[in-house]
Amino acid sequence: MTVDAITDVAGVRVGHATRTGDGRLTGTTVVLAPEGGAVAAVDVRGGGPGTKETDALDPRNVVQRVDAVVLTGGSAYGLDAASGVMAWLEERRRGVRVGADPAHVVPVVPAACVFDLGRGGNFRARPDAATGRAAVEDAAASAPGAPVAQGCVGAGTGAVAGRIKGGVGTASTVLDSGITVAALVVVNAAGSVIEPQTGALYGELCQGRVEYPEGRVHEAARRRLDETAARNAPPPLNTTLAVVATDANLSKAQAQKLAGTAHDGIARAVRPVHLMHDGDTVFALATGAHALAEHPRGLNDILAAGADVVTRAIVRGVRAAESVDGPGGVWPSYRELYGAQ
Repeated sequence: MTVDAITDVAGVRVGHATRTGDGRLTGTTVVLAPEGGAVAAVDVRGGGPGTKETDALDPRNVVQRVDAVVLTGGSAYGLDAASGVMAWLEERRRGVRVGADPAHVVPVVPAACVFDLGRGGNFRARPDAATGRAAVEDAAASAPGAPVAQGCVGAGTGAVAGRIKGGVGTASTVLDSGITVAALVVVNAAGSVIEPQTGALYGELCQGRVEYPEGRVHEAARRRLDETAARNAPPPLNTTLAVVATDANLSKAQAQKLAGTAHDGIARAVRPVHLMHDGDTVFALATGAHALAEHPRGLNDILAAGADVVTRAIVRGVRAAESVDGPGGVWPSYRELYGAQ
């Protein structure tokens, strides 16, 4: 039984640490790999990325597998969350062995951040090592294949998509080969997820399964967005982050190709993308449980599916988000503007 989430890839778990109130509107999300780690890669395309340990994922470099990926709020400050995840992994002797003693490990924890500084009212309220530890503990405590909380949780707590509230979304698919491909996305884009003439979500338009909002609903939504935009600061440095996971047996180079083509899924759902004010970053994880077909089409199917699940995850994250009206700004949700259609 699948739950249409990244946890449909056997062994992958997700944990959130959400921080709200007292000027906070931020958090951290951890994607925890199975014991033994997963082959990992990354593709960074935004002009203003905030990342950690991404060079280690280059196929030319020594690290082959990682145990966790951290997605966090707090801009570059929030990358401290990865330290808490590293400490948790070290205690469990999970990481790259660097000595004869099994306790001598260095966990390689790639991380990327979104800009949400000040969205709760306090510019200095951001994730730290304790937040990262709370998120990885939440992941470890979850049951295998558990549903994943979506919307304004974890790294999506303070996320904004254009002029509306963003958040965390996830989706999965099973190919005819039996291979699972799934994604988890933090939607915090400088670009818009809404087609301006109709109010439909770009991500649903490209899937060909959308019901257009009524004209009067769309006009009311546009008026509401104009009102709230006047109360907010200009859109700051934003970023869409994703982790695409599969149970296929991929090399680092193949995983890097998956991370790259998965950016197509962002481009279908957010317009424009990869701007100088974005840090758009996609990680890929491959657990290796299923052999890859020798024919090149075997990889092609995974690449195409990666982009598709990223698009669906963005739509689900936007639809799950809840409105925010606080000292840091006002961001209506898509549901507030257009209902649950």
